Amino acid sequence: MAELKIKSGTKMKMAFNSDTPEFNFVTTFNKALDESAFLVSIPLKDGKALTVADDQKLLFKYGADQDEAVIAGYVDDIVKQGIKRYWKIRRVTEMRNFVQRRDERIDLTLPIKYLDPIWKPNSDGVIEKEEGTTLNISAGGLAININYHFDVGEAIEIDLPNVGSAIDGIGPKAITSIICWTREAPKGSLYRHVAGVQFRFGDDGSQRETMQNYVAFAKKKYKL
Repeated sequence: MAELKIKSGTKMKMAFNSDTPEFNFVTTFNKALDESAFLVSIPLKDGKALTVADDQKLLFKYGADQDEAVIAGYVDDIVKQGIKRYWKIRRVTEMRNFVQRRDERIDLTLPIKYLDPIWKPNSDGVIEKEEGTTLNISAGGLAININYHFDVGEAIEIDLPNVGSAIDGIGPKAITSIICWTREAPKGSLYRHVAGVQFRFGDDGSQRETMQNYVAFAKKKYKL
């Protein structure tokens, strides 16, 4: 991750992560601690310091017009400096312009298999796939539980399971995906890491259409 270049005292709008985030809270950037963590003032709700769960992803927006950017992260700790208290935010994405998601995202746990094309093949010349699960799915990407650590920007291939008959619900195979963010899994998880991936489809649009149909079928089957 690139080091944050934000001035101390910069006002930031904050939202809970969702498909349609509402930036209703205001916080102030204090300072960067390193490339992956920074301090912000704790937003207020009804006159009291806001409390959030450890696994609640937050979005921080700052700048204006073409310079507007959003940082995502989780509250890692509360830091006291004199009489003031700050959230220590652990970043999980690079800085990027804010783009509204075009695809509906649904919470659903499905088994997956994944591999990195540059992994070393086994004695049979085959790259062995690792196993994981989804946290949520959309036609544009996934959040996944995995044990292997990837860096942001790495490309992997993901296999999704069938969610119905071979005719109606076959799972897309070997979808090329890009790691968009990564963090450690919560304590007690069966996996070591959580990551967000964005699909990279072919130019003819058939892969995207297949994934859109897949998500629609899964939503109907599991009554989501």
